[in-house]
Amino acid sequence: MVLAILMVACSGESEPEVAATATLVAGVGLVERTSTPQPAPTWTPLPASILNDGCPVTEANGATPPGEDYGASHHGNGSIWTGLYPDGTVVFEPGGPGSVEADGALSMKFFWWRGVDGALLISGHRLDGDAPPLRASIPDGYGNRGFQASALIFPTPGCWEVTARVGEASLTFVTRGVSFY
Repeated sequence: MVLAILMVACSGESEPEVAATATLVAGVGLVERTSTPQPAPTWTPLPASILNDGCPVTEANGATPPGEDYGASHHGNGSIWTGLYPDGTVVFEPGGPGSVEADGALSMKFFWWRGVDGALLISGHRLDGDAPPLRASIPDGYGNRGFQASALIFPTPGCWEVTARVGEASLTFVTRGVSFY
């Protein structure tokens, strides 16, 4: 084993890092599980013409929900938090995340954390043109506080102001929706 490690070290090649965890399984004892970490997703830089379209996108403030690890994409105000997409832009493209609804609207997952009790309500409108209002799919089953999954449904690409409300608390941000379909 030591010889194999030295051979890899001397060859200049490296083995992928493997994460190991041990779990106590009743009746079996300590069971070790290993997994190779998956690469972080990469983001293709968007053309300057898209990024300089005049949409005043909100930059994430890094405010992290209680109990979560810091994330530069986190955005919140102490009562409601979400994660914003890179460059303030939600990108819809074949093979990428999100989906196209039957009516042509663009749907993308957004995650929220509620620091106050109540149901999450989400609304939004397009800032740079006429469009029907933003829709949201907010599934039940997440309780009255804490994490909440959702999908934001943009009727058209463009510059969108989104507001989330829980009781008297609210969080507003501006994001750009871009479609390559």
